Amino acid sequence: MPPRRRKRLDPASFNLPVERLRQGGSTDRAAARVREILLTTQPATRATVQVTAERTCILGGTDESVALLKLCVDDWNSLAVYALYDGDHAEPGDTVMTLEGPYEAFAPLETLILGTLARRTRVTTNARAFVEAARPKLVMAFPARHDHWILQPGDAVAAQIGGALTISGDPPVAGPGKQPTFVPPLALLPHSLIGAYGGNTKAAAQAFAAHVTGRDGPAATGADVGATGLGTANGTPVSSPSITNRDAQVVVPVDYDNDAVGTALIVARALESQLWGVQLATSENLVDASIIPAMGTFVPTGVNPNLVWNVRNALDAEGFGDIKILASSGMTLDRIQYFEEEGVPVDAYGIGAALLAGRTGFTAALVQLDRPLRLRIGSELRPNPRLERVK
Repeated sequence: MPPRRRKRLDPASFNLPVERLRQGGSTDRAAARVREILLTTQPATRATVQVTAERTCILGGTDESVALLKLCVDDWNSLAVYALYDGDHAEPGDTVMTLEGPYEAFAPLETLILGTLARRTRVTTNARAFVEAARPKLVMAFPARHDHWILQPGDAVAAQIGGALTISGDPPVAGPGKQPTFVPPLALLPHSLIGAYGGNTKAAAQAFAAHVTGRDGPAATGADVGATGLGTANGTPVSSPSITNRDAQVVVPVDYDNDAVGTALIVARALESQLWGVQLATSENLVDASIIPAMGTFVPTGVNPNLVWNVRNALDAEGFGDIKILASSGMTLDRIQYFEEEGVPVDAYGIGAALLAGRTGFTAALVQLDRPLRLRIGSELRPNPRLERVK
């Protein structure tokens, strides 16, 4: 057997509720009954279950599925598990994992594994599609506000496996197809902080940059902060040493006042080297101030090519050619492809809800027993030489 291509993620990194799972919590009740019946009527049944893909996909969730088994099965050494890796390509009908051992040991986890593979693979597959469409430009994933919070850590890993970058959550993981890690690391200013600073993007950006880097950057004055005074101590932005990084740079949204050109210039002048780029996130229901004079020959709403060009040209005219543009808000695969075909000067794309679109699926079938077995129709044994034994 060829050597393994890479190490799998440590099961502990998924922070699974192990005790609840071992006691049957979150388990499909039908699967739990399978275990109860086998223990009562056919103890020590040894079986092989084969997991196959239903659609063309880029796999995610295999390491998380392995973690479920390693942490929740009483005796991991009693199992022989073979699997592809996160980031591997699979076609419909391809076997992506096999589980062999005492059936009652892993039967309650079958449904959990299928759901884990389906969810994470959907995110990974979508992320890879966006990365390919935008290549060689960067894709940043911002799915948090579009789904349940409990899904976010695993979705971040799945997005990174697909090649997208997440700068709002946990640190990136290494994985096939992953884009190079930013040097320096980035931090995205939330719109909410601008609101807390009375709608003053400059003041919020200065406080945010000082907080992220731990440096004594340009202090936000009382006039900048307004009546709130949030985030300052004796006129200087407060920083937290535990989460600072002096090499970090920030990305600042410039749509709060619906004047992306004017705000981008203000922020660029205020932050200089601390600013990696500006985020264009104009709502699809709004028309930016810089677009109004040119309306009539194109769709003027949201983040459109003309808006990107307006911001790029304004920054370049003042010597800020190194400041990048992140385009987000309603970005779909078709829109990114269009932007790239038209040569729109975007440096990175942000995706949110589109990362979770569509569906993927996996099927588990009992294909071998330690006694005569009649296979379910359509569930024939499908060996896959790419599977590797999980240690």
